[in-house]
Amino acid sequence: MSMDRPNLFLRILRNPLTRIVLGMVMVSMPIAGVQILAENYGEPRGITDLDSFKLVSNSLAILCGFAGYLIFTRLIEWRWPRELSLRGFFSEFGKGLVLGALLFSGTMLLLWFFGFYQWTGTNPITVTATAFGISLTGFFEELLVRGVLYRILEESLGTWIALALSAVLFGLAHVANPNATLITTMAIALEAGLLLAAAYSFTGRLWFATGLHCAWNFTQGGIFGLPVSGHPMTGLLVGTVSGPTWISGGEFGVEASLIAVLVCMTAAVFILRLVVKRGLVRQPWWRRRDNTINLVTLLSS
Repeated sequence: MSMDRPNLFLRILRNPLTRIVLGMVMVSMPIAGVQILAENYGEPRGITDLDSFKLVSNSLAILCGFAGYLIFTRLIEWRWPRELSLRGFFSEFGKGLVLGALLFSGTMLLLWFFGFYQWTGTNPITVTATAFGISLTGFFEELLVRGVLYRILEESLGTWIALALSAVLFGLAHVANPNATLITTMAIALEAGLLLAAAYSFTGRLWFATGLHCAWNFTQGGIFGLPVSGHPMTGLLVGTVSGPTWISGGEFGVEASLIAVLVCMTAAVFILRLVVKRGLVRQPWWRRRDNTINLVTLLSS
């Protein structure tokens, strides 16, 4: 009887749902803790550079989030996180930054070409500080959604099911954003949920997806001055997006535009083709040849 307890505990601990819940908690709590302390106790009175303070607090929250993720993988999953390997960090993160900026700029170029975007002026470069701070949320979201949720779902249910489920959940995570609707939720799921999961599967590390996520948000808010997922922003460029909501994205921002969805889905399909070509697609557990062997090994350990 006493020998059964470790096996039962191990099976519960290794259950994908258990790991997802524990991972979400262990990563989000340090991040939320730092942000709460900064908002309520850390902000100096009479501060003149609030953006700099928020940048420092957000950076500290990111470090704490990564620490929580490392503790989760060591204590719960008993491994070193390959997805956080610094090998390829600069090249993968840099490529993500370039791709994210190009995708959003390409979306705006198409809107301009078809007469839906008009550029009217510029702002001082200092206005981009707020957008830069907000773009750092890409680190938080990639740790939680791709590092915990998508990775564990993919390990259990395979790439294609994990891709669909994580995209839907990522869209639903934005349902409470300002000016969010069913259409904006679907747009986020299709353009960002699919693209960022594909970027993770392509490298097996978080850096490519994180760079892509951060650059998309910064280019959108910091360069073009458009709402980021419903949050109004002031950017380097001053302009207006017009046309029907399904083209302009309405008050939520260009992320809800059909053009943005098509641009990002095209990129997602291209990356997924590379994932398939390189044999990186994972099968669900019930289709793996070593499934029986792994299950016996787990139960007998």
